[in-house]
Amino acid sequence: MWYAIVGTDVPDSLQRRLAARPAHLERLNRLRDEGRLMLAGPFPAIDAEDPGSAGFTGSLIIAEFDDLVAARAWADADPYIGAGVYADVSVRPFRRVAP
Repeated sequence: MWYAIVGTDVPDSLQRRLAARPAHLERLNRLRDEGRLMLAGPFPAIDAEDPGSAGFTGSLIIAEFDDLVAARAWADADPYIGAGVYADVSVRPFRRVAP
């Protein structure tokens, strides 16, 4: 089943986010290579493709896991959590309708 993982950044997270980004992307790339990643990306803090020093307010990942427990365990191991980027993370089942 698909799961939506939404991480909400702490204020002024940009430097911590940048430092942890390679490890974060490595995990996403593994999901992609396994065919389990639908999409992933950050929420810019301003209305711009590249928010520059304004940074980001969080991230969205939609990926396939066996169950909610597995999705939550994967989310809890995200390097952004260990680096103090995320203030909180929600994990919810997601049902793809379109496209």
